[in-house]
Amino acid sequence: MSVVVVGSVNRDVVARVARIPGPGETVLASSLSRTGGGKGANQAVAAARAGGAAVAFVGAVGDDADGAALRDGLLADGIDVTGLVGVPGATGTALISVGDDGENAIVVVAGANAARSDLTSVQRERVGEADVLATQLEVPLALVTAAAAARRAGAWHVLNAAPSSPLVDAHVDAVDGLLADVDVLIVNEHELRDIAAMSSLEAVSLDAAVDAVAARVPALIVTLGADGCLVATPTGRRRIAAHPTRAVDTTGAGDTFCGVFAASLAASGASAGKADIEVFAAAARIASAAAALAVRSPGAQEAVPTVADVAGLLSEAGAAR
Repeated sequence: MSVVVVGSVNRDVVARVARIPGPGETVLASSLSRTGGGKGANQAVAAARAGGAAVAFVGAVGDDADGAALRDGLLADGIDVTGLVGVPGATGTALISVGDDGENAIVVVAGANAARSDLTSVQRERVGEADVLATQLEVPLALVTAAAAARRAGAWHVLNAAPSSPLVDAHVDAVDGLLADVDVLIVNEHELRDIAAMSSLEAVSLDAAVDAVAARVPALIVTLGADGCLVATPTGRRRIAAHPTRAVDTTGAGDTFCGVFAASLAASGASAGKADIEVFAAAARIASAAAALAVRSPGAQEAVPTVADVAGLLSEAGAAR
């Protein structure tokens, strides 16, 4: 079984602060670190550590030291990087502030991630080998669309529509075309409401937003932080409870969820269009456990748990029932 992730890879520059500064405010950081990040790369690492599937990454880095180091980091997790191309210029960078409460504020400079809007022949070959294709929206929308079109029959396309702004800003025909090529859409509540074109967070219920978006894709997963996640398909809904945890750093928790979900879906052996809600719910339970572990440690890729860690938490949760 194989997972191919098409997406972004960034150098994360992380400042630890007592609290996230407000507009015009300066705060002093207690530490600064430089780590591997980017939604695509984070999800590839999560899928690789989940076990059960070979993982390949398709993306772009610059011709700088960060690009070489990030490539080496992916290789260290056993990820196939033959689809990671080098382009002139800087590698993507994310500037991240993390508060003592675990919340974060992130500014992303796309760099090499914005350099390509189509796949190379090698990248197309990698995508064509996937049982599960995982994409996000930190790369050009055209690249995501090209990847969806390149997958083989029966392969899953799992889109994590984060950040949601590219879909909100895109022409309606482009959005309709992309969503028509999605088998599983993963979003948080804010992204869900954006895609549902609902602007008032207070006046619009979660159920109404789920109804609006679930009608457009075969399966919808809504991550809800401490409230767990919701799985919605044409045959019903399942609410997956969150695992109690103390958040040290929420950076990359959503990516951990998505990567582990993709690996679990691949391990299920089900083909796109031939799975019921129980397959999605089972994958979401494993992904929720992984995300709960990820927020207990600082960093994005550094905090991604191993398959043994996740199995241990699930075992503890089962024994506590």
